[in-house]
Amino acid sequence: MIDLTHLYDLIPRLLPFDCMHARFMQQALVGLILLAPMAAAMGVQVVNFRMAFFSDAISHSAFAGIAIGLILGANVHLTTVLFGLAVGLGIMGVTRRMSLSVDTVIGVFFSTVIAFGLAVVSRDRSVARDLQRFLYGDILTIGDAQIGWMFLLFAGLMLFQLFSYNRLLYLGLNPGLAAAHGVRVRAYQYLFAALLSMVVIASVWAVGVLLVTAMLVVPAAAARNLARSAGGMFWWALAVGLSSAVAGLITSAQSWAHTATGATIVLYASGWFLVSCLAPVFGRR
Repeated sequence: MIDLTHLYDLIPRLLPFDCMHARFMQQALVGLILLAPMAAAMGVQVVNFRMAFFSDAISHSAFAGIAIGLILGANVHLTTVLFGLAVGLGIMGVTRRMSLSVDTVIGVFFSTVIAFGLAVVSRDRSVARDLQRFLYGDILTIGDAQIGWMFLLFAGLMLFQLFSYNRLLYLGLNPGLAAAHGVRVRAYQYLFAALLSMVVIASVWAVGVLLVTAMLVVPAAAARNLARSAGGMFWWALAVGLSSAVAGLITSAQSWAHTATGATIVLYASGWFLVSCLAPVFGRR
């Protein structure tokens, strides 16, 4: 286990807010600093691939995975990750092998995981009460073990983006053209689906099932309006996602606000999107 004590002690000096002296707020901030850039980076490809519905299916598979973990008495983090990965790779596998459109395949999986989750929950009414917090998310309950897992995921995902960003752009434009340029389309599609599934599952703990797609799509959409190049879109998405996460966490902890952290983060990102829509209008004057 990584000792993060020195990092936690540094946070109140960098962000001199009363709320940031609490350890759970410091842990939440570190978690969001890791999670927000991951969601924003993957969101760029989600927007380019037109796969927003995919993230919805994965987030709702988390609902089923959590329900299974609670009923079996197993580690819900493990069951959620495993179930989410199975759904994400399943969607990609069926899409590649069938002549059905991507939206149709995702719709089938989306409906199935929702029905499965409801069926599991209906067996034990007490589980339904425990699941409510996962609908809205609760980043304030994150612990060092989850942060350690996020560090590993962050390192792996950023390496993937470093070596694969241009290849993923090719895939988004035309998989056939990407194959012609030597891109291993199948491998990249499966790897992208697996990483996206894990980022979505991690995001569920921060903003909940209902707002996961917004965590990915809104910063990327704002970045697309603000950037002048494909590379610029990546960096703008990270800036929007990270600034929204930090501002949302701090604002939600203020006595005059006292709002849900996940919802506040998404509202800040939506504010960025509004600015990005207005920027070209004022820029032409």
